[in-house]
Amino acid sequence: MVELSREALHVSVSDPVSTSMNFLNEVAGRFPDAISLAAGRPFDEFHSAADVDKHLQAYLTHLRESGISDVQSRVLLTMYGRTNGHIGGLIARMLDVDEDIRVPDEAVMVTAGCQEAMVIALRGLCAGPGDVVLAAEPCYVGFTGAARILGIDVVPVPESPDGLRPSTVREVAAAVRAGGRTPKALYLVPNFANPSGVSLPVATRRALLDVAAEADLLILEDDPYGLFGLDDEPRPTLKSLDTDQRVIYLGSFAKSYFPGVRVGFLVADQPVVDAAGRRTVLAEELSTVKSMLTVNTSALSQAVVGGMLLDSGFSLRGANQAKIQFYRQNLRTLLAALERHFSGGPVRWNSPSGGFFVVVDVPVDASEELLEVSAREHGVLWTPMRFFYLGDGGSHAIRLSCSALEPAQVDEGVRRFAGFLASV
Repeated sequence: MVELSREALHVSVSDPVSTSMNFLNEVAGRFPDAISLAAGRPFDEFHSAADVDKHLQAYLTHLRESGISDVQSRVLLTMYGRTNGHIGGLIARMLDVDEDIRVPDEAVMVTAGCQEAMVIALRGLCAGPGDVVLAAEPCYVGFTGAARILGIDVVPVPESPDGLRPSTVREVAAAVRAGGRTPKALYLVPNFANPSGVSLPVATRRALLDVAAEADLLILEDDPYGLFGLDDEPRPTLKSLDTDQRVIYLGSFAKSYFPGVRVGFLVADQPVVDAAGRRTVLAEELSTVKSMLTVNTSALSQAVVGGMLLDSGFSLRGANQAKIQFYRQNLRTLLAALERHFSGGPVRWNSPSGGFFVVVDVPVDASEELLEVSAREHGVLWTPMRFFYLGDGGSHAIRLSCSALEPAQVDEGVRRFAGFLASV
């Protein structure tokens, strides 16, 4: 029998963050009756299998009205297709309607979820051994995990309580260059970030674009939560403010439609010029990376998403009004429950202006062992913030999520959480 040494496998196999997230899933499986304030997934009762066929039929009608025959439609949906996808034009229209982002259709690559978009962007941008990416810390583990799989170093840029500071980005980029390496891009979630919940003021967004130009950085803007503010205040994407084509925009339909469709996208309109002077856009150049990963994104999934966009008038904001109101209520319920149980005590928390997450600072070491005690003895799950740090940060902080629960479950979860903290 073959026996492999775990130490001989790639570092991503034993990556502490990845193994920690596996542990969280395992604990949730062992304690199915525990209320999960850890899960950041959408509320599942918004989703109906009937919608799949409804939107697929809408897309087929669109193809027919566009002069595409039934035979051509069958081939489009059942065979291999264009690497960068066949609904890029519909996504471009959605971005124009909802986000004031105007890009040519060919600048949109349709991906197998946003995770693939991250991998493609990282692989395409980081070409040499000294190329690194910067990332706001605490950072979404999917991004740091993707970089680890590719062997690309991520250099953390510490967030302040108000979010990423442009001056800190400038300092970290300069330090990386002084050390002989090249910072290629900065990754951040400007709207209600996972895990911190922080959203950047417009002035900070503009200043970040200025710093990116000074430091010769591209920006990888990930925006899965931008629809879900507590109010209707406009929060312009970095991409909509970008006049220098510094921003690569990463998007997903997981939160705004449903995760199982597994459709994301990458918007990369940066011009690329080869040695012969031929000009393309970055999304087209990155198609060779995608073709070696997944060949192409599921044509059927694209058709379902395309039909949803057609049915919604290309406005995710309009199509998601029920979800927006639900998530607003849940976040307000979570914040009110924290105030009721912890006001005046040693426990502190931030107050995000939207999204799914709140960070709670606690007077104990929020370890994996303590999480298991919480699940077993108090029936409540949460996420240690240390999962989101590349170093030793986050040891006394916890991320609470309110997206996957009914408001009453959120309230009960915080009651159990308060009982747990009182016992340790």
